[in-house]
Amino acid sequence: MFTFAVTALTIGMATSAQAAPLSSASQSSDSTSTTGFGCFHPMRAGQARCFGVLKDHRTASGRMSPFTTGSPTTAGFVPSDLRSAYKLGGTSGSGRTVAIVDAMDDPKAESDLAAYRHAYGLPSCTTANGCFRKVNQSGHASPLPSGDYGWAEEISLDLDMVSATCPGCHILLVEAKSANAPDLMRAEDTAATTPGVVSISNSWGGPEDNTTTSFDSHFKHPGVAITASSGDSGYGASWPASSPYVTAVGGTSLSKASNARGWTEKTWSGAGSGCSAYEAKPSWQHDSGCAKRTVADVAAVADPNTGVAVNDTYNSCGGALLCDTELQLGLAQGADGWVEVGGTSVSSPIIASVYALAGNTAQVVGGSYPYSHKPALNDVASGSNGSCGGSYLCTAGPGYDGPTGLGTPNGTGAF
Repeated sequence: MFTFAVTALTIGMATSAQAAPLSSASQSSDSTSTTGFGCFHPMRAGQARCFGVLKDHRTASGRMSPFTTGSPTTAGFVPSDLRSAYKLGGTSGSGRTVAIVDAMDDPKAESDLAAYRHAYGLPSCTTANGCFRKVNQSGHASPLPSGDYGWAEEISLDLDMVSATCPGCHILLVEAKSANAPDLMRAEDTAATTPGVVSISNSWGGPEDNTTTSFDSHFKHPGVAITASSGDSGYGASWPASSPYVTAVGGTSLSKASNARGWTEKTWSGAGSGCSAYEAKPSWQHDSGCAKRTVADVAAVADPNTGVAVNDTYNSCGGALLCDTELQLGLAQGADGWVEVGGTSVSSPIIASVYALAGNTAQVVGGSYPYSHKPALNDVASGSNGSCGGSYLCTAGPGYDGPTGLGTPNGTGAF
């Protein structure tokens, strides 16, 4: 049970002084193995987990192959890919701020962000030029939380996806001092009330219970579009994606194709979806299979096997839960912090950044806006994320479905 009311819990994630067992994720779309970030599974009730998944590039010999050879182009989609796939050229979101809310500290967040942006020719985004800012849950530059390998991987992913999608946006990183709900809610309010913030991404969550609705007000901030990842465990709703005050973001497998779009997408088997057990049906949702809130609303790439390139040097093992000798050797041989990752932790910051590109958040109410702008989305009509009797709640088809919602961005018109 996700008992959010508990406040005195300790963090159960792997930190720089801790190790946790390797946990293998089973949602991949092919035989390539994947591994959850160190924040993938909460170890105590009341904690959120992040929704990032690391693609394992081990060779047949068991050795991790280098992710790059000095140039970060050999594994994972890069900014030009994402902007092409979702038709996001022609606007940069200049001056608008996307906020990222995560737990714990990434001590190398700014330097890793600089490496990512430099690698792909994106404009500099630093504290010095006013583009990047990192604060604690109260909005202050110090003290910052303790560093955490898994959450640092998540932070790197989030910052890089904002950069890729909205290269002209400013970025505010708000770090909660723990993965417990009260601290994350404090960070959420700080992000939403910071001048200039137009959207917020939350790449974390957990199972619903009878306490989660009491925290919904922390996502109700008029004029700020708030996104939440739908989860990485396949069919089943999670919170805060089920909150009516967020845009719930599902996930796809994205591939290049020889069609008019140049790309094709299907449901990622790990994307979360389903019916909320507690959240009332929003007025803007009209699907008939759920009496209450349905997850998701929209989607973007999330499959780690069609993943994105991310730079993270804080964890020498690329955010994996176990730093074994072979993994360390493989990463040392040229990886230099570059990893290929997926999970709905990818799709949430992408959608938050598309909202910023659109510049329309004054009109955004919860997840409602895309429902009245369906033609500006790519309908995802194939794939499944689990067993639900073949219904739209876990099986994609024409029109709305649970795993991919109304579809993926086709420009900014739906946001």
